[in-house]
Amino acid sequence: MSGTPAPYAAVDLGASSGRVMVGRVGPGTLELSEAHRFPNRPVRLPEGLRWDILALYAGILDGLRAAGQVDSVGIDSWAVDHGLLDADGVLLGNPVHYRDSRTDGVAEKLWATLPPEELYAATGLQYAPFNTLYQLLAARSTRQYASAARLLLLPDLLTHWLTGTEGTELTNASTTQLIDPRTRDWAHGVAERAGVDLGLFAPLRQPGDPAGMLRPEVLEETGLTGPVPVTAVASHDTASAVVAVPAGQERFAYICTGTWSLAGLELTAPVLTEDSRAANFTNELGIDGTVRYLRNIMGLWLFQECVRAWGDPDLGALLRGAAAVPGLRSVIDAGDPAFLAPGRMPERIAAACRATGQPVPGTPAETTRCILDSLALAHRRAVRDAQRLAGHPVDVVHIVGGGTRNTLLCQLTADACGLPVVAGPTEAAALGNVLVQARAHGKAGDLADMRRLLARTQAPTRYTPQGDTARWRAAEARYGRTPRATPAGPVRTSQEQHHAGHPGRPADPGHSRPPGRGRRSP
Repeated sequence: MSGTPAPYAAVDLGASSGRVMVGRVGPGTLELSEAHRFPNRPVRLPEGLRWDILALYAGILDGLRAAGQVDSVGIDSWAVDHGLLDADGVLLGNPVHYRDSRTDGVAEKLWATLPPEELYAATGLQYAPFNTLYQLLAARSTRQYASAARLLLLPDLLTHWLTGTEGTELTNASTTQLIDPRTRDWAHGVAERAGVDLGLFAPLRQPGDPAGMLRPEVLEETGLTGPVPVTAVASHDTASAVVAVPAGQERFAYICTGTWSLAGLELTAPVLTEDSRAANFTNELGIDGTVRYLRNIMGLWLFQECVRAWGDPDLGALLRGAAAVPGLRSVIDAGDPAFLAPGRMPERIAAACRATGQPVPGTPAETTRCILDSLALAHRRAVRDAQRLAGHPVDVVHIVGGGTRNTLLCQLTADACGLPVVAGPTEAAALGNVLVQARAHGKAGDLADMRRLLARTQAPTRYTPQGDTARWRAAEARYGRTPRATPAGPVRTSQEQHHAGHPGRPADPGHSRPPGRGRRSP
């Protein structure tokens, strides 16, 4: 690890936008700048909801052109979605969006022969109707599936177009429900019982593995001078975001915040108990043998939808007004599927408060305070439950991602958890992407060294808990519903394309707009 800072391009794709960031890493140096941002607009076709993968690829090429000469390129994105290729390597149609209705009822059919308890014990993955396993079962009767010779998860598909190589990056593969988190290899028994041909998948590769060189046509298109390597990173963006948690030796929990919140622990082994399954915790794989043991929480989607309904008010004034509202006056269950769909969010929050006999928020500031109090409660429950289920106590909570800009939410989370909160960095996924590339090219050390570099260069903010947690316990009892594994699928509406969601991780844990406007993906 020596020399002057080296530039790396981090392609970071979320459910509503993508961007190419340039990170520079050297001894004591970690800098990040945005080269290019582009929209990600899913398209509803007659056959269903699809990703515009060609527009995303064009955005990546534009971003690499804007980034200039770099030493490596890495790609992270949301999870579970994929492209099917024929024997000539040609894409067989636009990848299906994970919110497409094709998976309705698929899980229940599989459970008739492979019960959910056995599936969880083998894969450790939370129930979500859009897991890749269910998508493949839904597609099995289609001509496209019959013609497929290869399946590539989206970051691997885009890497394939850049380099011509094929691979299946492990952190993203762990969200397919076809990986055994104990062996960190394919769950062959699950695939056999489900009737999934693992031969469709390219060989597994690890974060930091070489993924080929930019093809001559790509070099010509972007103006870069070759050779430029592409490096496999932790391609599930939450995995990249967790790399960028600037934790030291302390026992810590993390919350990746944005449109969704992902709250949990970094472990060395999965938790595969029935209690864990019932609490709908997931075991996804991270770098260096780690396990991301976490729960998905609705996140700042609630606030974003209210802001849209209110006509984009002054966010600073709105949050100052919310801070002046008495705390815990009204709370909702931030994990309730009733809030998944877009539209009329202030009215739906008011209805939920009315139904539970609580004061109904009458102003935008009161509604905002209700949302932030409720999210802090959900963070409290997830951190508490994770410690209990994993037998892993924590002393501090790290918050990364777009929600770090929302200082009120960070302070309320500290108060609710009764633990200090360290907030930052905001651009966690891109930073984790860059650091894994830098390590692969000799410019960064091990995970502990990367986190020390983050702590020195990214200036996190510390929040100390205030008040008594007893009032949070009392507020929590108002709805008292424990998140559980359930076969209820996502709500789909004609406004689906405006909802940045996430299969298996927050829809933008690390890339929100100020404060709390995010775009993240599965």
